[in-house]
Amino acid sequence: MRPNRLPLQGVRVLDLTMVVAGPYCTMLLGDWGAEVVRMDTTQVFVPYTRGTSPRPPKEYVEAVRNSGYGYAGNTPTTRPWNRYAMFQNHARNKLSLTVDLLAEDCGKIFDEMVAISDVLVENNVPSNLAKLGITYERVRRIRPDIIMLRMPPYGLGGDYENYRAFGSHIEAVNGHLWMRGYPDTDATMRGVLPIADGPSGIGGATAVVMALRHRARTGQGQLIELSQTENFATYLGEALMDYSMNKREPEIMGNRSRHCAPQGVYPCRGDDAWVTIAVSSNEEWRALCNVMGNPAWANTPDYATNAGRMRNHNDIDEMISLWTQHQEHYALMWRLQEAGVPAGAVIDEAEAFSDPHFTARGFFEKLTHPECGTHRYPGLGFKMRRTPNHIRRAPCRMGEDNEYIYEKLLMTEQQQYKKLIAEGRIGMDYAPNVR
Repeated sequence: MRPNRLPLQGVRVLDLTMVVAGPYCTMLLGDWGAEVVRMDTTQVFVPYTRGTSPRPPKEYVEAVRNSGYGYAGNTPTTRPWNRYAMFQNHARNKLSLTVDLLAEDCGKIFDEMVAISDVLVENNVPSNLAKLGITYERVRRIRPDIIMLRMPPYGLGGDYENYRAFGSHIEAVNGHLWMRGYPDTDATMRGVLPIADGPSGIGGATAVVMALRHRARTGQGQLIELSQTENFATYLGEALMDYSMNKREPEIMGNRSRHCAPQGVYPCRGDDAWVTIAVSSNEEWRALCNVMGNPAWANTPDYATNAGRMRNHNDIDEMISLWTQHQEHYALMWRLQEAGVPAGAVIDEAEAFSDPHFTARGFFEKLTHPECGTHRYPGLGFKMRRTPNHIRRAPCRMGEDNEYIYEKLLMTEQQQYKKLIAEGRIGMDYAPNVR
């Protein structure tokens, strides 16, 4: 039997990404077979990529203990940069090389890596990359058919070109921040939602695959520009077009729908347990009433039509809540779904790992990390029926693949390799003066 060959096997990706959007893009490429080489540095700590500090103080560790972005076992240990939850999420199926890009003689190492790579991905602020002398013109001179994906927050060119941004800023600039929340709240009452990172990663990976296909047909590489802000704006098309055509700004509606009722999140039995219910037709309304036991209040003539239910949404929500608060959220979801009513239990991370559907599908995969131990990780975002696939490698530790890359791929002389180690410019630990 032929061994399984992943679609991107044989493609090498040089990864200069940071935080989430770029690393998520290269994670997707690595998941499907590309050899992704992260280019890390021991000389500069990039915030919010491998944590917020190479040596986090005790009070910080305590503060993030329950934030969802802490360290394995709630302990940073001697190499916290390898144990940060956010980095662990997207560093699978990757290799890590350390190189001091700020050093003049290390520019040769970068050029050598470009020469043996098919794709270069970065999502830095353009001015930062310019300081390193990394441009498409430079990499194209080294390898004419290379594909370079640039994913700056606001694109290449324009007034905001060199503005810094995290996902929350992109959400705000796009207007999404004003589209969510409850009618009686303002922007100060809405939590940080870095929703643009995932779509940017998906868009970037898709663009790379298209460019690879183009190169296979023509032999030509190319520069790909993905503005994270513009990419995310395409997800808000309905609201943007409504304003363009009707000069109407979106109404803040909380969990409700603009088109049908009832829709919302309703309290269930237990501590902070909830269920979502969305009724989009009269048939679904009647099915919901049947599951509730056809209470007398639901037979009000105004509730028989969608327009009537929209007008009386507050009263309906109050009556539904009186019923759902006595129901178990998972059991209620199953009953409603069986009756044909769209519903979902609102689950936390602990319930996600024990969810029977995720379990049946084998979504979470166990990985053993040398410094974090064995844990279950989110699996592949999609499956290809004729291409079986699983996570092949635990998240990369900083610099753990130096020997393979320097000696096997770059054929670096032993004397030079040992010199770089002795000078502390490559290795698995940040330089002592890095904070």
